[in-house]
Amino acid sequence: MITSTLPTPDSVGLHIAIIMDGNGRWATARARPRTMGHVEGARAVRRTVEHARRLGVGTLTLYAFSSDNWQRPKAEVDALLRLFRRTLAEETDRCSANGIALQVIGRRDRLPATLRRAIADAERATAHGRAMCLRIAVDYSAREAIVRAAAQLARERSPRADQPAFARALATAMHASVNVGDVDLLIRTGGEQRLSDFLLWECAYAELVFLPVLWPDFDADDLDQALCDFHHRERRFGALPRAVAG
Repeated sequence: MITSTLPTPDSVGLHIAIIMDGNGRWATARARPRTMGHVEGARAVRRTVEHARRLGVGTLTLYAFSSDNWQRPKAEVDALLRLFRRTLAEETDRCSANGIALQVIGRRDRLPATLRRAIADAERATAHGRAMCLRIAVDYSAREAIVRAAAQLARERSPRADQPAFARALATAMHASVNVGDVDLLIRTGGEQRLSDFLLWECAYAELVFLPVLWPDFDADDLDQALCDFHHRERRFGALPRAVAG
């Protein structure tokens, strides 16, 4: 695996989103319970957050638990939610000390009350952070969020139902206190090449990078590789390539 030599300023202010895929396969390949894959995946989250903070990334959005994941075996779901609550308790002080504002996006009404309280406590304790916004998507569905945002605008009968207004409604639908803007770079680990109902509106012009590495093995070099790929692309947003336009 190569290590990018890009200077940190190239990554300042970027919005990076990651679909953290491969925990279960990582554990199965080692003849270990799937829950151990999630535990190792939580360690990969810490490594990634720390490295993104060093690089000056503005927003990091991680897909932790989709609305479709409720279909998994109850024992695995319960273990995932317990692990998330424990990780929140362990990492909140670290985020606060490093200027990282934590937000959890997605539905909350189906989460256990103890987890909802832990989320509220973590968000309140880190709200002062300005160095980076860390968003964790839990019980999240992009299609559901879009439908709820559209319904909200219809109820308001807003005379300015433009894209900024919709983005604000979408942030409200996801329980996000701040609209952080579009995704610049979307990374998916695990070898699959699909979005899986993640940030569909915000990823309209995102650059997509699919990596074969399973999430528990994801490290700083993998993030650097994805950023190196990103910085070698020309983002046109529907316009002509610079060589043609010039």
